[in-house]
Order: sequence, then structure tokens, then C-alpha cells
Amino acid sequence: MSRKLAYGTVLLLTLIYILSFIDRQIVAVLGVQIRDSLMLSNFQIGLLYGPAFSFIYALAGIPMGRLADKTSRKLMICLGLFIWSFMTLISGFAASFTFLVTARLFVGLSQAMLSPAVYSFMADEFTPEKRATVFSVYASGIFIGIGLSFLAGGAISMQYDWRMAMVAAGLPGILLAPVAWWYLKEPDRKNKPAVYGRNILQELQAMLKKPTIRWHLTGFSALACTGYTILAFAGNVFSDVFNSPEYISPYGWFMFGVAGTVILSGKIADRLAASDPAKRFYLGIAAALGGIPFYLYGLFSSDVETAFICMGFGVLISSSYNGVAAALLQYFVHSHQRALAGGLYLFVISIAGFGIGPPLTGWLTDSVFSGTYSVSFAMITVILMCSLIAVFTFIQAIKTYHTDAVKINKNNEPDIA
Repeated sequence: MSRKLAYGTVLLLTLIYILSFIDRQIVAVLGVQIRDSLMLSNFQIGLLYGPAFSFIYALAGIPMGRLADKTSRKLMICLGLFIWSFMTLISGFAASFTFLVTARLFVGLSQAMLSPAVYSFMADEFTPEKRATVFSVYASGIFIGIGLSFLAGGAISMQYDWRMAMVAAGLPGILLAPVAWWYLKEPDRKNKPAVYGRNILQELQAMLKKPTIRWHLTGFSALACTGYTILAFAGNVFSDVFNSPEYISPYGWFMFGVAGTVILSGKIADRLAASDPAKRFYLGIAAALGGIPFYLYGLFSSDVETAFICMGFGVLISSSYNGVAAALLQYFVHSHQRALAGGLYLFVISIAGFGIGPPLTGWLTDSVFSGTYSVSFAMITVILMCSLIAVFTFIQAIKTYHTDAVKINKNNEPDIA
């Protein structure tokens, strides 16, 4: 493949990833309008944003990874893109909570087809020397997509309504799917795994026997819980506490900044690792604690501008762990376990992040706290609880790091078990 075509492929896959996060996040951006239009509770909005998507997305991730090794990755990418985009579009015509939940289930299932296929696709398409770069470009789509969901989705919903925003979020993917089918060329499978026939459960059990992996998954799941809670209910803070829904859309600008703090966090982690590799977990601790002062001040501020700025700086810090978390896990698994380890990581953080944080916050808002700042109290409760869990587990992970880390061979690769 020519260099021009190869870079076009990376940009196209990144664009698809951006669209996936727009459609994934749009419910949080439109949550208040959906709640008021369909007369739902905050708990139902939390379920809609969380378990309705995350459970099926998490459960389907590992099987989709296996399927990507057996069938056309191009087909999985394009079919998944069309399905989740179509389901997002028709959500704009929903008249009930049940309809929206059903659509979100299909969004979760189809989006689980994307990243396993893309990772395999790019690994075969690009040389090892270039993979880190192209994978990083692809990963940047997470925060670009979230940012655009706030900016574009919020602006359209304010100008028209949440239904039009749903249609606008889904339509680009439907139009892009045939273009992607025409442009993408299925690469040859260069490295078929020699251990493909091994039992998945046995591999997972072998990984989870390592205390550091268990501490890692617990700690970063707690941070994911914090992150998705903030994304799910930031709109409620601006609308319900400050009666200023116009701040929901501009909040998306901070998501673009997170892409920068993620990269910076990774560079700092690698620099600290020069003296002690276990110090990479310091960046998880920094993410857990660094945002708390900003959230405490912003969530309970009497001024919407102060709340906006503080919550923005808080998310820049508390979401900076994403790149470090994914990279750290690779130091504790063998080369033939990398994709499975990634699937396990996505599974756990999806269940915790989407499945626990938003519905718990919604329930606390509806049933435990009351008054103007009820959503603020609910959010800070979840944030503080998750931060304490994360800090404790990362300290434990540092203690067991060197015992559980896989030895590196002369090619700077983990030895095969």
C-alpha cells in the first residue's frame, strides 16, 4: 500500500472512531432534554447512558476480537459503523424509554465490532516501528468524538431539539459506511497466532493470578467510573444547579484538551520509569487526586462560570490516565496475550465506568440527596469513593510490580510463555 493510501486509511479509521464516540456520548449531552421530554427519572437516564450500552459492549468485546481473527475485518468495521449510526438516527424518533434502551443495546453490540477489528487491521497494515504512532492517532478519536458530541450535539439540541441532534449524530456514519467499504482494502494476515486454539478462560485465569493485574484493573476501573460519571452528569450540573444549559455545549472544548493531557501523562510516565518502572502507577494516583480540588470547588460554586472552569480543569487531570492504563497492562502479559489483555481491560472498565458510575449517581440524585445541589453531592460522593479505591490499589500495584512484570527479551518484547 502506498504511503498516501496508508495514511488515508488511518485517518478514515480515526474518523469512524470519532463517530463512534459521538454516538456513544450523545445521550449524556442530551440527557436533560430526553429526561424532560419523555418524563424519565435521572436513574433511567443513567441506565440509558450506562448499562444499556456498556454491558452488551463489554460482553461482546472478547468474542468480537476472536471473530476479527477469523473473518473480514473490513466487513466488521463497515457493518458496525452502519448499524450503530442507524440506531442512533432512529433514536431521534423514540417515543418511549424501552425504544431508546433497545436502540442503545444495538449501538453497544455494533460498536464492539470496531476496535478489535481495527487493531488487527492496523497491526497487519503497518510495520512495528509505526504502530505506536498510528494507534495513537486512532486513540485520539476518543476525546475528539466526546468533544464534538458536546459541541455539535449540544448546539443542535439548543437550536432545535434532542431528536434533531440524534438524527444529526447518526446520519454521517450512514453516509460514511459505503465510502469506507469502497476505500478500505483488507490487508494480508501476516502473523496468525500460534496459540489460537488455547482456551480463553484459561488465559484469563493465568492473567488474573497476578496481583498487579488485579490491582491495575480495580484502580483504573474506579477512575473510569469517575470519568463516565462526570461525562454523564456534567449537563445536569449546568442545567439543574445553575439553570444555564448553554454551558453544556462549550464544555466539549475541554475534551480536546484531554487528548493533550493523555499524551503528556504518557511521556511523564515513561520518564519516571527510567528510574523505576513501577512509578508509572504514579500517574494513576495523580489522576485520582489531582482533579478533586477542582471538582469540590466547581460543583458547589455559586457562580456558573467558576463551576465551568473548575469542572473543565478537573476533567483535564482526572481523565489523563487513559494512555498510561492501556500501556501498563502490557508489561504483565506475554506477547500472545496482548489482544486478550486489551479485551479484558475494556471489559472491566466498561462495566465499572458505564455500568456503575452513571446509574449510581442518578440513584443518589433521585433518592439520597435533595435540593439544588443534589446532583453535585451525588457526583462528589462517587468521585471521592472512586479516588480512594484507585489510590489504594495503585499503591498495592507498585509493591507487586517487579514480581509480576514479564521479563523482556533482547528484541525488547515480552518473552512467550
